[in-house]
Amino acid sequence: MARPSFVSLLFFIHALLVFTRTCCFGLSKSQPHSEKPHHRHGVAFFIFGDSYLDAGNNNYINTSTLDQANFRPYGETYLKFPTGRFSDGRLMSDFIAEYSHRPLIPPFLQPGFHQYSGGANFASSGAGALVETFQGSVIDLKTQLRNYKKVETWFRHKLGDAEAKMTLSRAVYLFNIGTNDYMSPFLIDSPIFKSHSHSEYVGMVIGNLTTIIQEIYAGGGRKFGFINLPRLGCLPGLRIIKPENNGSCLEEVSSLARLHNQALFKVLRKLGSQLKGFKYSLYDLNHSLRQRTRHPSKYGFKEGKSACCGTGQFRGVFSCGGKRIVKEFELCQNPNEYVFWDSFHLTDKVYSQLAHEMWSGEGDYKPLGLYNLKDLFRDL
Repeated sequence: MARPSFVSLLFFIHALLVFTRTCCFGLSKSQPHSEKPHHRHGVAFFIFGDSYLDAGNNNYINTSTLDQANFRPYGETYLKFPTGRFSDGRLMSDFIAEYSHRPLIPPFLQPGFHQYSGGANFASSGAGALVETFQGSVIDLKTQLRNYKKVETWFRHKLGDAEAKMTLSRAVYLFNIGTNDYMSPFLIDSPIFKSHSHSEYVGMVIGNLTTIIQEIYAGGGRKFGFINLPRLGCLPGLRIIKPENNGSCLEEVSSLARLHNQALFKVLRKLGSQLKGFKYSLYDLNHSLRQRTRHPSKYGFKEGKSACCGTGQFRGVFSCGGKRIVKEFELCQNPNEYVFWDSFHLTDKVYSQLAHEMWSGEGDYKPLGLYNLKDLFRDL
C-alpha cells in the first residue's frame, strides 16, 4: 500500500483519464486555417472515448474537477483559455478535424449544438468500456452510443432512411477507450476486477467495445479509427503510486494494456473478415509514445518522463490548476519541451505529432492496419 501521503493520490488519480472536455464556443478566433465548411463529400466525424478525445462533454455533467479541465492553466497555449481539454492546447481529434478540412467537432452536450451534419464528439473524460468504470461520474461508452443513436435519428428525419444510411456509411468513427477500465481497479475498489482473471476482464472490455462497433455498423457505419493503449504504468501519475518502486513504471497496469492491445488487434482483424465493407485504421500509440518518452530529443522535446504541470516526483501528483485534492502545483515555462502536460495527459505538441502519424501513416512506427485516417476520409 502507498504511504498515507499518497492515499489521496489514489482518489484524484481517478482523474487519470478524466479525458477532456471542450466547449467549442469562443474557439473561432483561435481556429486553424483549416476551419472550412464541411468537407466536399460531407464526411461526418464521430468521436468516442475518454479524455484523450473528450472535447468538453464533462463540462455539462454532474462530476468533479477530477474529470474536468475547464480551468487554467489548461488550454493556455494554442486556445488561450481553458476549454475542458486535458492539454495545454488541442487533442488528436482536433488535428484530425483540421487535416480533414472541418471545424473542431463540438461536444454532443454543448448547449445549443443541434446541427450534426459534420459530426459530433461523444467522448467523456474518465469513461471506460465498462459501465462500472467510475460509474456515476462519467459518460460510459454504452451511454455514448445512446447519444449517437439520437444523432442517427436526426439524420433519418433530415434525410430519410436511405440517404441517412448512405451518409453514415461515409462517416468516420474514431475510438480511444480502455485506459480507465484498467486504471480504476488500482485507484478504487473494483469487485468486478477482483472476481475475474486478467484475461477475462480484458475480454469484457473488448466485448463491450465490439458490441458498440457492431451497433454502429448495423446503422450504416463502415469506417472506423482505433487507438491502442500506451504503457499505462509509465504515466507520471502512476510511477508514484508505489513509492517502493522508486519511480519505475507500474507493471501491473502496463500488462493489462498489453493484453488489451493484443485482443483489440485480433478482434478488429476478425471483424474485417466478417463484416462486409468494414474498414478500419489502428494506430499504434503504444509504440509512438514509448519512443517519445525514451528518446525525447529525437522528437524535439527536452523531457520525456516528468509532466509540465503538477507537483511531486515527475510532477505525478494530479494537482495541475490547484482545483483538485492537492492544491499546490508547479508549471513549466514551455510545454513544447515536454511530452506530458499533466500527470496523465499529453501536450499539444505531442498530440500534433501523433495525429500526423494517424492521418498519414508516416513515422517510425509499423502501421497495424490496411488504412490510415486519411484513407478513410477520402470517402472510399
